Amino acid sequence: MRVVAAAAALFAEHGYARTTLAKIAAEAGVSPETVQAHGPKAALMVAAVEYAAFGITGDQSVLDLELGQRFVAITDRDEAVDFLVAEQTAIHVRAARATLALIGGAAADPALDGYLAALVAGVGRQVRRMLEVARERGWVRDDIPFDELVETAAVISSIETYVRMVHRDGWSVAGYRAWLRRMLDEAILSRDP
Repeated sequence: MRVVAAAAALFAEHGYARTTLAKIAAEAGVSPETVQAHGPKAALMVAAVEYAAFGITGDQSVLDLELGQRFVAITDRDEAVDFLVAEQTAIHVRAARATLALIGGAAADPALDGYLAALVAGVGRQVRRMLEVARERGWVRDDIPFDELVETAAVISSIETYVRMVHRDGWSVAGYRAWLRRMLDEAILSRDP
């Protein structure tokens, strides 16, 4: 994990193009051969984004992670939504800079572009999983098709929206978190808690 953590820090600070395997090796305190054993630079970028966001690498259902299990254990709708908003915001804070490096790298590297497309689709699946739990509990609107609610929630809570508001438009993290909570309440949640 030391190599992935070093890659995440360097990609976030310098971007994809300016981060070399040699710089990652120096940052991690390992040989360049050790870094190369983790795969090509694109594979390290992928691992770095996943590590920055969740502290793990690989594709797992959010419901199998501690975050998902904690969400499922909460039986009060407002408490559950507040928990999700806080966790989603924390993930964005950790992963925003690495994700910006990924987006920049995807413009020049077809492997990263493919990963970015898969990542966006994967986030949509994770949002669907969480909303399915909420739907089973009667917490989401029933006057809008469920697929539309999933897409709306994915866009509202996306890291791109976070980056635009916080990094580009200068909102505070607390302001973004309050906005996200309000938008989910207005667009996704049922009127009767």
